[in-house]
Amino acid sequence: MAVKNSKEDTLIGAVDLGSNSFHLLVARVKHGEMRPVVSHREKVQLAAGLQNGVLSDDAMARGLNCISQFRQILDSAQPDMLRVVGTNTFRAAKNGAVFEDAAATMLRQRIEVISGREEARLIYLGVAHSLADDDEARLVVDIGGGSTEFIIGERFESKLLESLYMGCVSYREQFFPNGELTVRQFEKAYQSASLEVLTIRNTYRNKGWSEAVGSAGTLNAIARVLGENNEQGLISRQGLEDLKATVCSIRSFEGLKEVPGLKSHRRSTFVPGLAICCALFDTLGVEEMRVSSGGLREGMVYDLMGRMAHEDVRERTVTAMMKRCDVDQGTAIRVEQFGNYLYNKTREAWCLSDADGELLSWAARLHEVGLSIAHSQFHKHGQYLIKNADLPGFSQTEQKALAILVRCHRRKLSVEPFTGMVEEERQGLLRLCILLRLAVLFKYVIPVEGLPHFKVAVDDNCCTLSFEPGWLQKHPLTMAELEAEQRYSKDSGFVLSVT
Repeated sequence: MAVKNSKEDTLIGAVDLGSNSFHLLVARVKHGEMRPVVSHREKVQLAAGLQNGVLSDDAMARGLNCISQFRQILDSAQPDMLRVVGTNTFRAAKNGAVFEDAAATMLRQRIEVISGREEARLIYLGVAHSLADDDEARLVVDIGGGSTEFIIGERFESKLLESLYMGCVSYREQFFPNGELTVRQFEKAYQSASLEVLTIRNTYRNKGWSEAVGSAGTLNAIARVLGENNEQGLISRQGLEDLKATVCSIRSFEGLKEVPGLKSHRRSTFVPGLAICCALFDTLGVEEMRVSSGGLREGMVYDLMGRMAHEDVRERTVTAMMKRCDVDQGTAIRVEQFGNYLYNKTREAWCLSDADGELLSWAARLHEVGLSIAHSQFHKHGQYLIKNADLPGFSQTEQKALAILVRCHRRKLSVEPFTGMVEEERQGLLRLCILLRLAVLFKYVIPVEGLPHFKVAVDDNCCTLSFEPGWLQKHPLTMAELEAEQRYSKDSGFVLSVT
């Protein structure tokens, strides 16, 4: 979608495809503030249709039906920017690409599957903007349908991020499959959650926090029920114990309709969510937690606002990785500059987007990160590092594409890393790969003579470089490397011509 020239009156859309519910938020950015315009939520329970890593047809149908409703809202609201993210169920589903492709067609926007820690970062961003701007450390928790995120942060910056594989929908399927409710079932869910939280207890308690804040539906539902009992919307340890005793005496999920303050759409996931909440309170030693209206979708909007203001967290992530891997700054900058030069020369003919240009710049800066492991096969080491690192701000799709570019920037141009991609995505990434390879090829010429003068012409899977008469003869090493590059490119079905 096109972006208006005025950043002071921009509509941003955020779609959160969660494991329990799908959320849509359209907000207006005005005077640096986010003002919600449209908010819509549907309980899809996608995680309930995930069996042995495969998403059922019924679950996908529920999800696509919801997205068709979102499409109608988006057509009416017409946001200038739109971001769509998938969370835990999409991370786990082996056939998630089937749903993602169908949803992307309906929304006319690619689905970004984000890692658990990236989900946690965005949740914290949304919560932090809903709270007072102070210097106190806070623990933020979000119990979702398939995972639970834990974050310790200060002001708007997260310090510790973790995502554990436990959620109110997945725990319902595992521990309460028939809608029956017994103390024994509750205890099994509680013990399982406690074991999960034990893996982070020491790290989080050593870091410490001044207050605990709950985000999203499950914790807000618990606070709402406790609020009916005059606890002012706070979640306390004693309140949880009393609530646990109450729900376990009811014996079935259907009987939860008698619980004051519990909405009907929350009944099927309330008890497993409560078990997880009790476990995290006891294991981490939380005494009291207040809840926040902010969450993932609000964090998505604030993250896009940051990108509009050239405060993209992905830039900081790339810079931090360069420092950790002791990347040669001068070489990285030269490759980036020449890559940008080639990108600007070819973007119109190859229909490259602004996002493509960003990806090429990041790959140029990170193309030598593998040298921190070994010189031999360093492009493969670089792919491994990027593919498996926590890269705040990057979706899994972006991270995979970045890793492929680094892997394919030198030596044989294998088609294997591109396997499984749709043709349009494969072709676009291959074109970026060709530009990066050329930028790397000239990195030893530029320090001596500056940018070489030549013309670039591209068409489909063909790139032609035309040099001034005699230039290549004066640079025999570059000529030899270009000849080798022609052979490498040919193996991938790409034609590189040099004249």
